[in-house]
Amino acid sequence: MNAAEKKNILGILIDDASLETATGMVIEAARRGGAFAVSALAVHGVMEGVLDAAHRYRLNHLELTVADGQPVRWALNHLHAAGLRQRVYGPSLTLAVVARAEQENMPVYFYGSTEDVLALLCANLRKRFPNLKIVGATPSTFGRISPELANRIGDQIRQSGAQIVFVGLGCPRQEVWAYEFRDRLKLPILAVGAAFPFLAGTLRQAPQWMQDRGLEWLFRLCTEPRRLWRRYLMLSPAYLFLVACQALGFSFQTNGTPPAKEILYG
Repeated sequence: MNAAEKKNILGILIDDASLETATGMVIEAARRGGAFAVSALAVHGVMEGVLDAAHRYRLNHLELTVADGQPVRWALNHLHAAGLRQRVYGPSLTLAVVARAEQENMPVYFYGSTEDVLALLCANLRKRFPNLKIVGATPSTFGRISPELANRIGDQIRQSGAQIVFVGLGCPRQEVWAYEFRDRLKLPILAVGAAFPFLAGTLRQAPQWMQDRGLEWLFRLCTEPRRLWRRYLMLSPAYLFLVACQALGFSFQTNGTPPAKEILYG
């Protein structure tokens, strides 16, 4: 397994890890136990950190942050000569880690989305990985929760025997969740975005040719315009402009601001 190094993209530290490297790091963390928070970031996730110093601090204190979006991979390659041939797509990372978990008899847990999506997700994964141990699947409350409820959720996940936790709450809530729960769980936590509905079959993925050319945003904008217009029509051009500024020599600070208090989502 090759090591990964963190690279500065607009002040967000992104690991130059391939899918194989990221998967190996998660499995190794599951073997030894302990906190290990992972996020697969696309442009929207990066820009959330650029615009919010407290969230930038959270992102930069996760153990592994990989390039989910093609424009993030391109920036890593252009600005830092990372040499990444493929992005580390959230659904692909989920499948790769689940496959290794099945091989190594590591129980997994899914947190987030809805009961219907989780039921389909777990059914599809059991068909594909018949020996996979799924020891829990809890839907989101779709809102903030109290510290007491957060502790109960943490206790429930730990008592399940899970060694790896997948979180699908949407960006940036899932990264906040991973940051706030990492020390509660002391397990690998993977924030994998839309992987839950994609793998459940309830949300259509862009054709592969569009994904390869960085046009997934256009496909998703056409399918969910009301929800995603701001993300793609405002944040994406801002991202491209700022990456061009960094290429011209502008520097972006990575320190951020430590969050004043916990923000707990469920």
